[in-house]
Amino acid sequence: MRKLSCLKFLAIFVGFFSVAISAQTPAVRLQSFLSGLSSPVFITNAGDGSNRLFVVEKGGIIKVVQPNATTTTDFLNISSRVSTDGERGLLGLAFHPQYASNRRFFVYYTRASDGDIQIAEYQASAANRNVADTTEKIIITIDHSANNNHNGGTIAFGADDYLYAGTGDGGSGNDPLNNAQNINQLLGKFIRLNIDPLSSTAPYTSPSDNPFVGVNGADEIYAVGMRNPYRWSFDRGGTRQLWAADVGQGALEEVDIIVRGGNYGWRVYEGTLCTNLDPGLCNLANFIAPIFEYSNAGSPRCAITGGYVYRGDFGILPNGAYIYGDYCTGEILMWSGGQQTLVEDTTRNISSFGEDEDGELYVVGLGGTVEKIVSDAPTAATVTVGGRVMTASGRGIRNVVVTMTDSSGNVRTATSTSFGYYRFSDVAAGETYIFTAQGKRFTFKKDSRVRSIVEDTDDINFVASSF
Repeated sequence: MRKLSCLKFLAIFVGFFSVAISAQTPAVRLQSFLSGLSSPVFITNAGDGSNRLFVVEKGGIIKVVQPNATTTTDFLNISSRVSTDGERGLLGLAFHPQYASNRRFFVYYTRASDGDIQIAEYQASAANRNVADTTEKIIITIDHSANNNHNGGTIAFGADDYLYAGTGDGGSGNDPLNNAQNINQLLGKFIRLNIDPLSSTAPYTSPSDNPFVGVNGADEIYAVGMRNPYRWSFDRGGTRQLWAADVGQGALEEVDIIVRGGNYGWRVYEGTLCTNLDPGLCNLANFIAPIFEYSNAGSPRCAITGGYVYRGDFGILPNGAYIYGDYCTGEILMWSGGQQTLVEDTTRNISSFGEDEDGELYVVGLGGTVEKIVSDAPTAATVTVGGRVMTASGRGIRNVVVTMTDSSGNVRTATSTSFGYYRFSDVAAGETYIFTAQGKRFTFKKDSRVRSIVEDTDDINFVASSF
């Protein structure tokens, strides 16, 4: 974030769009999810089928939220290890792709003693998965002691199972040390680490295809030329592209698609604007331009908060639309079809967006709130809900009991027919339900589904993993 207070190793030119036109606004609203939090900065899921959500508080606490719960419990408290000066704090959380079996997860924070960036590993307790062990394994430390701003903060695993992190340029303004273009410096970069090394003594190795492995430059670097990629994410669909919102200096906010070996221009460029900090290097053909940008000059907008490409199960937003916001105005925005659209105008200081296991999106307000983006379309009083129980090859499975539980704990059951179909009629619309499947001979890849029901639905399916 920003106003809370030349390298040429790859020459790629990508066309960009400046925002000018609006598309049709989706019919959505914000549904209160959590309140009373202490400076929340992120929310995410563990990807373990539990449908739990985890809230990161800037002060150093991670909270866990059970399905259908409206209160939290402490999952991890490392507040004594975290500096919260300025933009510093506990900023990021990522669960290992095999978290369900190995209990490993990773945090990104600024160290209490000096403000340096640390990525560290923890494990959930074997006895109680809702509590983490406090034993810490440091993965990497990056010097960031000079300034308390531009810390970056997001970490996530890619489709390659490597751990990615986006770091800020070291702070102050205009990158005075030119860290972002320095290939021997890890600030102002995307880094990529293999945290499953063969050696038990090494906390990580650098993947062999990182752009500077075996040549001049830091092995950990994946891409360069970033100012402060505070919030970024992988598209969970398609080619799993990495979408990064890079906070601007004072003129333009930008969104980039990050690729291996890419140079995104800072501090030579702010978006597509030559900064004149290194005027002799201003040639857009030598850098990757943003896929879109918007102006903050003379505007109440001040800092982009990156979000997610929407791939939710409920179709609340257009599939493939990128959802993001502005920290200062509280606007929730959408980029779709080459156009920017205002989705919702809030009073929040938007510190983050988050995604649950179904791909539905949440909005985090630094003032202490989390809200879910839900449909605002008119709903019928009651609807019909169903789906199919089947094998991986698509053969229907009969006599499987499907249970539907509402938010008050009321339970209904239905049994699948000989072709695997089941149905619930007279289901109250506008409610969130948990659906589970249980058979005598079969287990299921995802035996529990959480769905918000607003209309007739026939796609809550269960696929057997074994029998």
